Amino acid sequence: MGTGILTKYFYTGIRVRDLERSIEFYRKVMGMKVTRRGQMHHGGVWVELKSPDSAQRLELNWYPAESKFFTRYRKGEELDHLAFRVSDVGRAFKEIVAKGARPEVKPFREERYEFAFASDPDGIWIELIGRIKA
Repeated sequence: MGTGILTKYFYTGIRVRDLERSIEFYRKVMGMKVTRRGQMHHGGVWVELKSPDSAQRLELNWYPAESKFFTRYRKGEELDHLAFRVSDVGRAFKEIVAKGARPEVKPFREERYEFAFASDPDGIWIELIGRIKA
């Protein structure tokens, strides 16, 4: 990003149909550990996992049928989003949209973080995430 906004690839988020089944798979089969979990404001649930010697994170996302992000499962929709940490979510969102990203969800705040979503030319969602300064 040309204006010097800090951007760092942070994690990959995938959609899952059965959250507990997926947690068990990544724990027992892939040897990952659950590091964090949380509830989304629209009712969805996210669970973060990590391999013991890796900084890379995997986020499992489950959306209830009444969520605006719920879609019936179709093969090829497993990738939910790629997350990038940024120092200023609003500025980063404007910048990537000006450069050709498609806006999906304008910046919003949830707990200690600010988020925004845009998509790449193939429709893959890009999450911008930044901590809100206390």
